Amino acid sequence: QVQLVESGGGLVQAGGSLRLSCAASGSISGINAMGWYRQAPGKQRELVALIIRGGSPNYADSVKGRFTIARDNGKNTVYLQMNTLEPEDTAVYYCYAQRTLPREPPYDYWGQGTQVTVSS
Repeated sequence: QVQLVESGGGLVQAGGSLRLSCAASGSISGINAMGWYRQAPGKQRELVALIIRGGSPNYADSVKGRFTIARDNGKNTVYLQMNTLEPEDTAVYYCYAQRTLPREPPYDYWGQGTQVTVSS
């Protein structure tokens, strides 16, 4: 099992910044991807940013140029730096990790979610 614990959400005015952190613990060997999804009220959960081991980060078009994802493998932590926040960024943000082991299908893990609210 993998446990993901998020921190860093909160309330910020439009144009402000927040940094989310997600620490992974437990059976972390085999984690090949970590990232962030978000879900706004009445909407489906959507990908925000994803970083795959050995690859370049992927971003949703709506956050490109404003958000930056980074992973610290030594600390088993992934960060999301969010700048120039907009009210449309208001959502619950979920940390995500995918673990792949030999001869097994990939398995997805989710954090409990952290609320980000951007006021206009």
